[in-house]
Amino acid sequence: MSLSQDHDAVLQQWRADEAAVRARLRPGISGIARPEQVQDLSGLQILQAMLEGQLPPPPICDSLDFMLVSGSFGEAVFQGQPMRRHYNPLGTVHGGWYATLLDSALGCAVHTTMPVGRAYTTLEFKVNMVRALTEQVPLVRAVGRVLHSGRQVATAEASLLGHDGRLYAHASTTCLVFERPA
Repeated sequence: MSLSQDHDAVLQQWRADEAAVRARLRPGISGIARPEQVQDLSGLQILQAMLEGQLPPPPICDSLDFMLVSGSFGEAVFQGQPMRRHYNPLGTVHGGWYATLLDSALGCAVHTTMPVGRAYTTLEFKVNMVRALTEQVPLVRAVGRVLHSGRQVATAEASLLGHDGRLYAHASTTCLVFERPA
């Protein structure tokens, strides 16, 4: 199998992964989960409920054409399609789109490590854009992985990758961990 065929296979798998998640989403369900829906769930259980269509995906995903495609303890993967409506005046995808996708992967990776009753908020977030994105790139994935999740602080890193393995950006975060307010 040639390298081009390998890349085509990855792209087909990514599209299939997205289609599988979308098939589980309930039509007309949007918004954010109500507090009573998540109060007895760990962060990982919340992400899994979103992936199963039991909880709504965040509205920002519709606005910016990306979605959560997988989550496991310490890892979250978001996938997005760069589109012309995401362009800046220079004719490439705006850095804010990169940042939002990466921030989502970072935050949700940290979220998967939160036990019931614990929450987090971002203290610091850094993005390095290393390659321009255009609508010619069919899909990208932001893969976030936790480096440390402690009682008060969590850190994570993420990469924004094309189906061909190209790195478009990478990011890191530091989050404050605390008791979830009642």
